Amino acid sequence: MSSEHNGGSSSQPDTAPGASASSGPRTLAEDLRTRDDSALAALLRARPDLLSPVPGDLTQLATRAGTRASVVRALEHLDRFTLQTAEALAIAPGAPPPPGAAPLEGPAAAEAALARLLPGAEAAARLRPALDELRARALVWGPPDRPRLVRTARELLTSPSPTGLGPTLAEAVAAAGPAKPAPSRLQEMLAAAGLTGTHDPVSALAALTALFDDPGRMAALLAGAPEGAEAVLRKLEWGPPYGTVDLEAPPPAVRWLLDRALLVPTGAEPGGGPGAPGSVVLPREVALHLRGGRAHQVLEPTAPQVAVARSYEPATVDATAAGQAMTAVATVEELLGLWEAEPPPVLRAGGLGVRDLKRTAAALDVSEPAAAGWIELAYVAGLVASDGEADEVYAPTPAYDDWLRAAPAERWAALAAAWYAATRTAGLVGERDPRGRNLAPLGPGLDRGPAPEVRQRALARLAGLAPGSAPDRDTLRDRLRWERPLLGNRAAARAGQPAGQPQTPQPGQSPGQPSGAVAAGAGEADGGRRLRSRLLDWALDEAETLGVTGRGALASYVRPLLVAEQDGGATHRAPGAAEEAVRAVAAKLAPHLPEPLTEVLLQADLTAVAPGPLERELAAFLAVLADVESKGGATVYRFTPGSVRRALDAGRTAADLHAFLAEHSSTPVPQPLTYLVDDVARRHGQVRVGAASSYVRCDDDALLTELLADRRSAPLRLRRLAPTVLASPAPPDQLLARLREAGYAPAAESAEGDVLLARPHAHRAPPRTPPEPVPEGPPPPDGSLLAAAVRAIRAGDHAATLTHKPKAPAAAPPEGGPPRTVMADTLATMQSATLSGTPVWIGYVNADGAASQRVIAPVKVEGGFVTGYDHTAEEVRTYPLHRITGVAEVAEG
Repeated sequence: MSSEHNGGSSSQPDTAPGASASSGPRTLAEDLRTRDDSALAALLRARPDLLSPVPGDLTQLATRAGTRASVVRALEHLDRFTLQTAEALAIAPGAPPPPGAAPLEGPAAAEAALARLLPGAEAAARLRPALDELRARALVWGPPDRPRLVRTARELLTSPSPTGLGPTLAEAVAAAGPAKPAPSRLQEMLAAAGLTGTHDPVSALAALTALFDDPGRMAALLAGAPEGAEAVLRKLEWGPPYGTVDLEAPPPAVRWLLDRALLVPTGAEPGGGPGAPGSVVLPREVALHLRGGRAHQVLEPTAPQVAVARSYEPATVDATAAGQAMTAVATVEELLGLWEAEPPPVLRAGGLGVRDLKRTAAALDVSEPAAAGWIELAYVAGLVASDGEADEVYAPTPAYDDWLRAAPAERWAALAAAWYAATRTAGLVGERDPRGRNLAPLGPGLDRGPAPEVRQRALARLAGLAPGSAPDRDTLRDRLRWERPLLGNRAAARAGQPAGQPQTPQPGQSPGQPSGAVAAGAGEADGGRRLRSRLLDWALDEAETLGVTGRGALASYVRPLLVAEQDGGATHRAPGAAEEAVRAVAAKLAPHLPEPLTEVLLQADLTAVAPGPLERELAAFLAVLADVESKGGATVYRFTPGSVRRALDAGRTAADLHAFLAEHSSTPVPQPLTYLVDDVARRHGQVRVGAASSYVRCDDDALLTELLADRRSAPLRLRRLAPTVLASPAPPDQLLARLREAGYAPAAESAEGDVLLARPHAHRAPPRTPPEPVPEGPPPPDGSLLAAAVRAIRAGDHAATLTHKPKAPAAAPPEGGPPRTVMADTLATMQSATLSGTPVWIGYVNADGAASQRVIAPVKVEGGFVTGYDHTAEEVRTYPLHRITGVAEVAEG
């Protein structure tokens, strides 16, 4: 294990060939000690997983930075060229070999080898910034002229190498196992290659390696190859470097390559008998010669540009997006208005049932995937949740009432902000999880950690285009892939994407392109790419539907919502800044929204046309009085006997309806509509329904006779009790519904004979907090946490590397007890130590009366408490000042 894994305590430091111990830091921990506080803060900001919990010192920080999980997460946040630089550094000749392999002779300066592996003027210009980025993330350490990749990253990037390169000749021979060539066989290889024989296997391999590294001698050797030999090498040139061949009777060209170690056997396949095909590998030095020294077939030093597919006037984009924003607000309001009256049940496994999704989609007049998107949007905004009752249902939360009272622009801004940071992915609804269970709206399994980063990066790229420019999706996809080529691989694997392994071609076969995945097979990398591509398509489609974009271009009023980019990656916004951004978006959107209308156009065909958005109270009552016939730029309502009766059932009178129509109509109320209201009102309540089980009462006995004769009332089994009373075994609510379906206008009455008003019940869930996003890793820490963490780590490292002894206090502690000072001196010393960052000795008495002495590095003194790094407990702790008996400075000794 390398020294950077154990903080530098190893007796065999991980140094480059030819490097002396005094030429630079010997371990990652020593390298971190040479960095200033701003560099450590930048490291912790770029890799926030290193802060959980706060490391006790720089040795612990270095150890944690070298763990596999942390390195994989760090590699996922590199852009394409920085990752290619790390991949080249992992296979550079100056880099130390993996454990178990013999050290090779090579250039001492790995950076010089990198220039050969990454050729070109653009790559040369980007190489130093890429190395600086790797160093800032503690993936590279060492002197500037001898950059060293941490061992864990090197192992991840060479097993197998994303460059398609195989092991070195020495590594391939060492790992050959039973197929390892005997010393006599090595002598035959030297002779066949025209080299002087040697009885030392190490010297023999070194001689062959030197031959392969010499372009002139290597070209002369291949010039004498039989026909077909170079073609076999070319098949394995760009990887995968493994093939299969019958080692007992190989073709002449393959035999010639095996005799000169240009192909190295790796052993027979498992279970193979004599003559069974064996696996061979192309040594790295041979492949590099064939490639002309290039590590990558396609080098990508610069980010691809996002092409503009179409351009529009910015005013057109804003107007289109604002129209979609109004539709989004209205759709969410309609959805939750539906669910407050008829809340859907929660499935036993969680989520919304297929039948309820279909019903909601039909009510909203949208497709089922679109309905799932609106449902998830309301959920992440905290407007809907389960009520937690025995018969659990989904219902609006009290936050929905606050949302309704806000202005339209503020309502939309709240929805957009929730969508912007959400990890829940509605596009997965209808698919199945790895266990074969259906993914339902509001159910588990919809979170995808890369979703917000893909969404935010896509919008950031749109913001970088000229106003009114709609991007070409393919070039945008290429740009995001370049910025984060490994993003989504782990999420794809956890979500059950196929994670196959690279196929091993025969030397005569054409190999596939290397995956470029870290510690992942080709299938997993493909799954990550598919996930990123789908997340991008969903993000752009949702942005258009929500009103974030108009005709594919970013709306101007959305820009305050976009977070700034830091260290090449999108950052999380502090809560206060998020609220300020929402207010800024609402203020910029408001001028683009039309003023709510207070009037509609009533027409003689019993319809009403709303040419724009209506005031909320007007729209709410009109939705009760009429049925929505069509939506769009203008909403068409139709008045029917059923809709008028619905308004009367809600407690309105005919006079109320006439007054409402006259007040909110821009034209005189059409006579047919007046007649409709009067006709329905005249018949409303003539028939009364009560409990007998139920009864029907009416002063007009002729109407009851007609009702008895009506065939549609047969299932109700009505019978006459008196000239004006009928009885039925059906429940009152069922009797009311059946009579209304038959065209009558009954009204329910109480035991006292009063009419019961059927106002809809607005169901509410208890207060619920919106679901927290589930990112791939911890969010970046804020400045105060970073400063405190750096000070604690420095204090812990100071205590671990220096010898301390307490100064004798002014008054010696009685019988060797803890130091004693008055409270004023204690407070002053603590505040001074906090400002200077120096550790102090304290005497402390706990709640049980036990006294102890501790060395702490205070970072904050506030509210009667001191918070600092306790070197005794090796963690950050908080102590009440009134339990500290005294304080003394710590002297180095």
